Amino acid sequence: MKRLSLLVLLISLLAGCRNKNNAPDVSGIKIDLTVERFEKDFFAVDTNTISASLLEVQNKYPGFFTDFTVNILGLPPLTDTSLGSMAAIKKFIADYKPIKDSADKILDDFSNIEKEIKKGLQFVKYYFPAYPIPKKLITFIGPMDAYYEASLGGYGDVITREGMATGLQLHLGSQFSFYHSQMGEALYPAYISRRFTPAFIAVNCMKNIIDDIYPQKTGSKALVEQMVEKGKRLYVLDKIMPFIADSLKIGYTDNQLKGCFANEGRIWNFFVTNNLLLSNEPALQKSYMGDGPSTPELGDGSPGYIGLFTGRQIVRKFMEKNKDLPLQELLQMDPQKIFEESKYRPK
Repeated sequence: MKRLSLLVLLISLLAGCRNKNNAPDVSGIKIDLTVERFEKDFFAVDTNTISASLLEVQNKYPGFFTDFTVNILGLPPLTDTSLGSMAAIKKFIADYKPIKDSADKILDDFSNIEKEIKKGLQFVKYYFPAYPIPKKLITFIGPMDAYYEASLGGYGDVITREGMATGLQLHLGSQFSFYHSQMGEALYPAYISRRFTPAFIAVNCMKNIIDDIYPQKTGSKALVEQMVEKGKRLYVLDKIMPFIADSLKIGYTDNQLKGCFANEGRIWNFFVTNNLLLSNEPALQKSYMGDGPSTPELGDGSPGYIGLFTGRQIVRKFMEKNKDLPLQELLQMDPQKIFEESKYRPK
């Protein structure tokens, strides 16, 4: 009897997992992904013969080398490099050698991150079969201020002509000493640097792929439309990373996310009663669609970027009624139409 009860419990738990994730089986989708550790070769150059040594690195990484030196370090192409640029590269290698040494210890084993990214790419291929899946994940160490604004936040990870690329200098753990130094805190307050962990690498890579599939549109939009635009991307992220913690995907702490669900009606009522939904005033929108330690109007425990949560909830409500709508069509839909048809009215 005891054994039967355990079997029933196990079946129930497994069924619960399937119901919760409701994810398709993508195990048969083959993904070819190579991890290239660019930072190891770059920091191994002989600075006594730097021109010839860098040429070897360039030959090994012909595409990414230019992206790194020109777009990340901000230097001229190697063929046009002046003595001043060579000196700048030498100084960067010397200054960032301690960061590279820390990355060697913290992120030497990349296998689990690679597995998460491959899993995400399987779902990308399932939902977006025409999208050319990146075949490379390139790791690098760039300047600490190499922080790029993407559609769902800012991070040091990018997508290039060669594939996905991740800046390890911004993934060394929330307690990494530099982030809490005077210079580090001047660049990144704690509410940002707490996301500088290895766990965010795979998530950021998938966010960049979503932006590649559906580039962010610029232009003035009402607040609710901006929310829905972000919400569409988060909904797609949920679908291609169904087994990743919600807090990692949205970037809130566990407590902040729980608070949002517990106060969903209050959050929505705040936007409605203050006539904010149709506002397109940039300064006002920044309060709800920009990163920050909190949303002051909703209390110190609330997250910044509260529009991410509300936008995703609107899209989730809409998709409950349109379960068969392909994700590609969702991304292209008019945000106002999604809002109106969702009938989103949380209590």
